Amino acid sequence: MNTIQKIEETAARLIPLYSKDEADLPDRPLWAHPEIDQVIESLRLLSDVLFPGKHMPEPGDFSSYFIKQLKNTAEILQMEIEKALPFRWMGAADLHEKRAPIDNLYLESSNIVNAFLESIPGIREDLIADVKAAYNGDPAALSYAEVKLAYPGLVAITSHRIAHQLYNLKVPLIPRMMSEYTHSLTGIDIHPGATIGTGFFIDHGTGVVIGETCNIGNNVKLYQGVTLGAKSFPLDEHGRPIKHIQRHPTVEDDVIVYANSTILGGDTVIGHGAVVAGNVFLMHSVPPLSRVIRAEGGVMVRTRDVPGHGAGI
Repeated sequence: MNTIQKIEETAARLIPLYSKDEADLPDRPLWAHPEIDQVIESLRLLSDVLFPGKHMPEPGDFSSYFIKQLKNTAEILQMEIEKALPFRWMGAADLHEKRAPIDNLYLESSNIVNAFLESIPGIREDLIADVKAAYNGDPAALSYAEVKLAYPGLVAITSHRIAHQLYNLKVPLIPRMMSEYTHSLTGIDIHPGATIGTGFFIDHGTGVVIGETCNIGNNVKLYQGVTLGAKSFPLDEHGRPIKHIQRHPTVEDDVIVYANSTILGGDTVIGHGAVVAGNVFLMHSVPPLSRVIRAEGGVMVRTRDVPGHGAGI
């Protein structure tokens, strides 16, 4: 058998494996979903708007530049959100949350894009606070420009604030595509469902994991390798994980979590102003203004006796 015959035989064996039974929606082929390249392009265009000059060769006329970038972004998102919307009512999640199909996908995607555009100034305001938090929280940062151009944590939170807004607008697939692309760039894995306050700073960044139902307050600082994860996954009668329940920790305002610490559980609350030392494994709540350190046989929680938040442990 020559190569051409082998190719034809392989194709004949593959084609039945692309069955509609495997598709999320029986009336759509497996590849009827948003295009990854277009989603990434929309993320790049939005990053240019939120941080002008990062990719743009010359500032030029800001007004016309912003209008052009936002127009291009809106056109891409309109098309890709329209492709994504049918995934609202398909798949295993449908066992827990029945949703009716949308009659006019174009109109719904237009409404979503308009609502998203309305949110962009607010995203920019939050990111200004994030840049300041990085500059004020890291003695190695010598300018705001250095933070904007060189800090992976800012790349991650910029992508997250965009993806989280789309997630809140109930856009399927696209927020996760954005977050996983950014994960591949930075090594920082933030689920788009996580709620994160302003003045957020991830120092160094590699290996940070923030789960879908995390609630993070204002002025929180995480170091590399921190995991804010789930303890377990309750299953339904079909043996599938139950979705849309609180599985990940709450981290209140002004908390610092040092490198390689793991905090798990939907009922775990890290009180405001607490400091969690490095390499701590924690599955229970700690009170405000406490200090959590490793100790023989487990962890030790102490009340902090020094006012303020900036000093190390």
